[in-house]
Amino acid sequence: MSSTTSGKNGTWRNWGGNVLARPAREVTPASVEELADAVRQAAEDGLKVKAVGTGHSFTSIAATDGVLIRPQLLTGIRNIDRDAMTVTVEAGTPLKRLNMALAREGLSLTNMGDIMEQTVSGATSTGTHGTGRDSGSIAAQITALELITADGSVLTCSEKDNPEVFAAARIGLGALGIVTAITFAVEPVFLLTAREEPMTFDRVTHDFDELWAENEHFEFYWFPHTGNTNTKRNNRSAGPERPVGQLKAWFEDEFLSNGVFQAAQWIGRAAPATVPAIARISSKALSARTYTDIPYKVFTSPRRVRFVEMEYAVPRAAAVETLRELKAMVERSGLKVSFPVEVRTAPADDITLSTASGRDSAYIAVHMAKGAPYQRYFTAAERIFTAHEGRPHWGKVHTRDAEYFAEVYPRFGEFTALRDRLDPDRLFQNDYLRRVLGS
Repeated sequence: MSSTTSGKNGTWRNWGGNVLARPAREVTPASVEELADAVRQAAEDGLKVKAVGTGHSFTSIAATDGVLIRPQLLTGIRNIDRDAMTVTVEAGTPLKRLNMALAREGLSLTNMGDIMEQTVSGATSTGTHGTGRDSGSIAAQITALELITADGSVLTCSEKDNPEVFAAARIGLGALGIVTAITFAVEPVFLLTAREEPMTFDRVTHDFDELWAENEHFEFYWFPHTGNTNTKRNNRSAGPERPVGQLKAWFEDEFLSNGVFQAAQWIGRAAPATVPAIARISSKALSARTYTDIPYKVFTSPRRVRFVEMEYAVPRAAAVETLRELKAMVERSGLKVSFPVEVRTAPADDITLSTASGRDSAYIAVHMAKGAPYQRYFTAAERIFTAHEGRPHWGKVHTRDAEYFAEVYPRFGEFTALRDRLDPDRLFQNDYLRRVLGS
C-alpha cells in the first residue's frame, strides 16, 4: 500500500489526508551521490528541499513547494555487523521490510511502534515509538547515522564521530539534513508473549504504576464514553511459539479491529448520537487472548482505518491525572468520540528533541476518523496536555511553536544552534519547521 499519493497536477497528500503540498519538482534518487546532486541543484535554483517517506505524519513536517525527495530507491540492508550487533540500512527502507529481513537473519530490534508502513528515516526523524519500561523509541536504538547536509556533503555521526550532531540528528525533524542511512543496534531474535485483556478504566488507572513496573511493554486503549479499556502486556518468553491462528487473526485483527471498526466510524459520523452505544459495544468486542511470537508480529498490527491523531508525552508521574482530566472533559463536553485513546510509556533518553528527552514519559494519543471534524476535541485535549508540560509528537497534530518548545525542552537551544551551523541558509526549511523551531 502506498500511503502517499501524487495527484495528476503534482499535488502530494499525506496518509491521513489532512496535508496537501504542491512541490515544484519531485526527485527519486537511486544513490547517495544522486541525492547529494539534487540537494546542490535545489540550492542553485533557490528551492527548498524536503524528503518524504510514506506520509504517515499528520503534521506538514514533510510538505514543501520546493524539491520533494522520494527515497523509495534508497532501500535495503547495507551491512550486518554480527560482532557489533548492528545493522545499517538505507533511509528509504520501510520498517516492515527491515523487520522481515532481520527476522530472516535471526535478528530483531529491541522495541518498535505499532505500525510498520513508515520508512526508517521518516519514523526516526519524527520520534516514532512503541511502549517500553526500559527500551525507548526507534531512534533511541540508533548507533550511527549518515546524512547529506545543506552544502551537499555526506556527514556521518555516532557517539564517537560528531557526537553533537548525533545527539540531535537521531530525531532531526528533517531540519539538519537528509538522512541517507541509519545504523541500528539489534539483538538475536526473541519471543514475546502478548497478553491482551479488558480492564476497567478505574482499575487500570489505579494500578498504572504497578502494571508499568511489572511488564517490559505495557499499553492500553480507553474507549471514551465508557469505563472500559483494553490492555496489552508484552514480555519476553522462553517459548514455545504460539502465534494467533490465521482465522482468529483475520477475525480479530482484520474483521473486528479494522472492518467492524470502520463501519462503526461510518455509522458514528452519520448519526453522532449512536457513538456512546457503539463505543460500549466496541470496547467489549475484543476478548482476552494470549499469544507468543517473534517481536514484529507482536508489536505491530495492520491499521487500515484512516484517522488523524494528536499525541503528547507527559511526565510519566502525571499520566493518570492527565487521563482522568481527559475523561472528565469528554464527559462534560458533549463531544462524540468514536476512537479509543491510546496510552504508552518510554524511559528517558538523551536525544535533544526526543519527546522522552531527559524524562520518563507517558504518551497519550487521541484520534478522530479521517474526515471527521477533530478541532474541538483536539483543542480541548491539547489544553490538558500542555498544562502538564506535554511535548507533542513531531509527526502528529498540534498547535505548539518554538516559544513553547524552548520551555518544555531544556536542550532546545542546543538543537537550533546546531541547525544554524549545518543549515545557515535554511535549505531544509518549510512552514512547519519555521513554526516549531523559529526562523
